[in-house]
Amino acid sequence: MGINDMDIKLIAERIKCIREDLEITVEEMASLCEMTPERYKELESGSVDFTFSFLNRCAVRFGVDISALMTGSVTSYLKTYAIERKGCGLRVDRRKDFEYLHLASRFSNHRVDPLYVCVPYNKEALEKPVDTNTHAGQEFDYVLEGTLKYVIGNKTEYLSAGDSIILDSSIPHGMVAASEGGSKFLAIVIKN
Repeated sequence: MGINDMDIKLIAERIKCIREDLEITVEEMASLCEMTPERYKELESGSVDFTFSFLNRCAVRFGVDISALMTGSVTSYLKTYAIERKGCGLRVDRRKDFEYLHLASRFSNHRVDPLYVCVPYNKEALEKPVDTNTHAGQEFDYVLEGTLKYVIGNKTEYLSAGDSIILDSSIPHGMVAASEGGSKFLAIVIKN
């Protein structure tokens, strides 16, 4: 389940419009996202897909909720509490084959991004170097089912159901399912 090319272009257009409205330069955003201005322009043009980390950095810099970038509407309106029922939440499909559900998209001014993540087993992905990313703040991940091969910097750890990790998310990190049934985990991205 992925986001189609039309949705990518719409999200990219929202990012460009907000950046221009806020009079933020491409160079500033590229620096914030730790990439070249040329790479940033590719992402903003909608010609290539982007990661959750990229979307998160844009949302933080723009002062909007990530759901505003994904859907084009302000969905964060609950101020006292918000409940997400099982299987619900804002779908954030930002990495091939991974399924993300954002569990706080309707809560106004949330300080953390809780994500329910399903990672399918892929033997090829398990055998090659794990794709990593970085973002501001910290990240706490709690494994609910299965086993994850988790890379942090130059270290590799295996986390099973009931295990957790908290890390400085400016360190390159990434994961793949290490168990044949895949893995599910709760990721809590703590904003700066």
